[in-house]
Amino acid sequence: MRIHYFQHVTFEGLGYIANWATEKGHTVTVTKWYESPALPALEDFDMLIVMGGSMGVYEEDIYPWLSIEKEFIRKAIAANKPVLGICLGSQLIAAALGARVYPNKQKEIGWFPVQFHDAIAPSPTTVLHWHGDTFDLPENAVHLAETSICKNQAYRIGDRVIGLQFHFEMTPEALDVMISHCEKDLIPDTYVQTAAEIQANAHYAQNTNILLSKLLDGLEKLA
Repeated sequence: MRIHYFQHVTFEGLGYIANWATEKGHTVTVTKWYESPALPALEDFDMLIVMGGSMGVYEEDIYPWLSIEKEFIRKAIAANKPVLGICLGSQLIAAALGARVYPNKQKEIGWFPVQFHDAIAPSPTTVLHWHGDTFDLPENAVHLAETSICKNQAYRIGDRVIGLQFHFEMTPEALDVMISHCEKDLIPDTYVQTAAEIQANAHYAQNTNILLSKLLDGLEKLA
């Protein structure tokens, strides 16, 4: 399978997804929006993965390529490609499909349990969060998960489009990189853990990586 992914900042790559793709023998290509917005033809990939980032989907005045990216996501979905969005990626899919994305009332950063309403994961499951924005569900989306501070944590549209507000893909190594670049976000609050707390709980990544592998296996069958 040919996977193309969108990367928005240097410090948020594929994480565990790269391990999964390598084990499966898949081809991986990338658009690094912070370098050059070169895009593949729709016929040149089988699955699109939209990763996270520190910007807001509504900051097109600062990041003019956001409008190009959202249009491409719309086209990929219309072409019936499997599309997975993670954190900012889930927000970009929502925005591309006409849903509102906006700052949440509180930031959510650290390892916190999510209540799942779908077989995507057992409920509750502790996952890594690192977000300040939230979104309304796109039209025809099925609500999959929530926390007390952020209702829309995951959704599915049909069987080929999935948005995850949290980071199933995070590995301990990727987490160290994230903290080194974003430690300024860790202002103590009810739902914001310290760097030490986040790193001490990195063992949760082993379980979330397994759950992501199963999710990717399902999308792979549809590609």
